[in-house]
Amino acid sequence: MNNTLKAGICGAFLLLGAHTAFAADAEDFVDDASAKGIAEIEAGKSALQKSQSQDVKTFAQMMIDDHTKANEKLKSIATQKKLEVASDAELMDKAKKMILDIRDESFDRSYANNQVKAHEQTIEIFKKEANEGKDADLKAFAKETLPKLEAHLQAAKKLAAAHGGDAK
Repeated sequence: MNNTLKAGICGAFLLLGAHTAFAADAEDFVDDASAKGIAEIEAGKSALQKSQSQDVKTFAQMMIDDHTKANEKLKSIATQKKLEVASDAELMDKAKKMILDIRDESFDRSYANNQVKAHEQTIEIFKKEANEGKDADLKAFAKETLPKLEAHLQAAKKLAAAHGGDAK
């Protein structure tokens, strides 16, 4: 086999491997961000039902509205890029594991603490994508969404402080 052919074959395998790694990174971000969004939506729905505090209910509705919009936009980007993402059922299972630590005995405090922790984790994922992501559209989505997530974190910290939470 001549050297040009060998080099071409090696190049093709390297390109395929790089594309597969790129797709996996993009799919991981889409799955993680989507699951966290669903967790926010589901926790918000629970707060609307269980909380007696208007500030908690207002915050919860904002989480439902904002994370629904963000997830719809993310799903649209993923669909355009033909990324293989987890099914709604798989994402819901993942999301449920993220909100298990909301307790009924002091729901408002527990919900507010959970929101602080959840937004800190979500911000980390979005910052990583914004700084290191390889897909321009997902990177732009992460950068565009970060200020809203950071505002959510500040609101969650105020909510936690108002309801005796220990999240900082």
